[in-house]
Amino acid sequence: MPRIAIDHIAIVVSDMDAALGFWQHALGLELQRIESIPAEEVDVAFLETENAHVELLLPTGEDSGIARYLATRGPGMHHLCLAVTDIEAAMGRLEEAGIELINERPRQRGDGTRYAFVHPKSSGGVLVELYQKA
Repeated sequence: MPRIAIDHIAIVVSDMDAALGFWQHALGLELQRIESIPAEEVDVAFLETENAHVELLLPTGEDSGIARYLATRGPGMHHLCLAVTDIEAAMGRLEEAGIELINERPRQRGDGTRYAFVHPKSSGGVLVELYQKA
């Protein structure tokens, strides 16, 4: 059985400073960096825990998926990300089990990390991201 670990939990926010007030200052998580991802129209704050991290997602464009999510559902948990060692094998296993994927093929970030999403209809209402680090 392949090893799967929680990589991160992503939370949509409407105000990055206010969100950092809780996660970084009140709770005490260490802020690693804030990164702008133009292709996804989002700014992401990466906060570390002992064995995973929390990502705060702030939309930077009105038409992005994160902006639509925020407008429809408001701030809150967006997705759970699971780290896998072989994303194609993980996606194949899910497809064989009749699980609906949002992405037919993995997408790739600038750092080489590959990712794909599982549709919430197939996972009990939770958006799940599969993540294979470069």
